[in-house]
Amino acid sequence: MKKRSTRRKIVGTFFVLPGLISYFGWTIYPIIKSFLMSFHKWNINPEIPPLFIGFENYKKLFQDTLFWLALKNTVMYVLVTVPGQIALGLLVALLLNRDVKGRIVFRLLYYLPVVTSWVIVSAIFQYLFATRGGIVNFLLKDVLHLVSADIRWFSQPSMAMVPIYTLGIWKGIGWSMLIFLAGLQAIPREYYEAARVDGAGAWTTFWRITMPLLKPTFVFELVMLTIGGFNVFLSVYVMTGGGPRNATQVLSTYMFKQAFQYFHFGYGAAISVVFFVLVFTIAQLQRVLFKRTEA
Repeated sequence: MKKRSTRRKIVGTFFVLPGLISYFGWTIYPIIKSFLMSFHKWNINPEIPPLFIGFENYKKLFQDTLFWLALKNTVMYVLVTVPGQIALGLLVALLLNRDVKGRIVFRLLYYLPVVTSWVIVSAIFQYLFATRGGIVNFLLKDVLHLVSADIRWFSQPSMAMVPIYTLGIWKGIGWSMLIFLAGLQAIPREYYEAARVDGAGAWTTFWRITMPLLKPTFVFELVMLTIGGFNVFLSVYVMTGGGPRNATQVLSTYMFKQAFQYFHFGYGAAISVVFFVLVFTIAQLQRVLFKRTEA
């Protein structure tokens, strides 16, 4: 019996080993390497050894106005897109949770943006928000007559984040809808039947039954979408590149710019370490929120 148990552990280890090696090689090692690089002035030339400079990169980081602007833009992206994805995702999930004809097709259509390449949809939104010939300006100016002149979405610092917010919300609705659908379908039908017998209306049923029982789903969505929001990169990189005048710079694009355009690898690594701390903190909040929800 003991030999059989030992054999199972050995076989199980061999099955898990490739995943562990991959995890340590592609996740743990880069994190450790980035942390060490952040204390050095790192040269791209392998013949020039890295120069240890201590906390200089971090001192520079916290005095860098562009870093704080990128952090502000990242936080604003999360504050705008996360509620938008949750609200619209819940609305679509409620509509598609009913016995609607062709609901499977509608679910597929709403989920399609989730699996579409970020590069492709970013290029499409670049066209939609183009100053001349863009569909958005055509609708606002020529159809709805809400503005008198074309809006320069990508050249005005005050407007440049709007297409990025819009894309972030649009692309995330399908994922949010899918999670909410799973939560809605897990609610026992008996609760709604009992509410109808008691004479409760649709609004009362929604607030008294649906919303409380969807609380764990809301917590999960909030945490996952927040982490995803902090990692925004491709939409900004493709549509604006961080411009105009760094107005749309976010943490990931600023880190990429410092490391791979200016070759300030040590400084870029310091940004990535701070970035990691932020995401790690959110992950810890996730644990706390889930514990409170379960309690």
